[in-house]
Amino acid sequence: MLDGSVIGECYPKHRHQEYLKCLKTINRETPKHLDLHLIVDNYATHKHSEVKKWLSRHKRFHIHFTPTSSSWLNLIARWFRELTEKRLRRSSFTSVDQLEEAIMDYIDSTNESPKPFIWTATAKDILEKVARARAVLDNV
Repeated sequence: MLDGSVIGECYPKHRHQEYLKCLKTINRETPKHLDLHLIVDNYATHKHSEVKKWLSRHKRFHIHFTPTSSSWLNLIARWFRELTEKRLRRSSFTSVDQLEEAIMDYIDSTNESPKPFIWTATAKDILEKVARARAVLDNV
């Protein structure tokens, strides 16, 4: 959310059914007057016909797809990196339940004083970096 808080849930699978549950949770836990812009990857789950049907009935949701191989554009990927580095790496879990509990504890603790991620690079800098990377890849 804009204040940096995270709405999170753990699911055993990543199918359209779970994504719909997630969308419904977001819908329930955010103020109704807000338009919601979700940045997602191109995973088929996010484009499933049932998801499209649900989204067509919930006009405040606006889905933005990142280009293929551009996860760095999605700030939630940065959040997952922090979760991994600050809570999961060098930890040992004897069950999925323990892992899920650690994830949810991390969400709860960071939501106590949330901080939004702020882009520090300009669009110009990012596009120049992409152009340099593309030039290198074209010569490989």
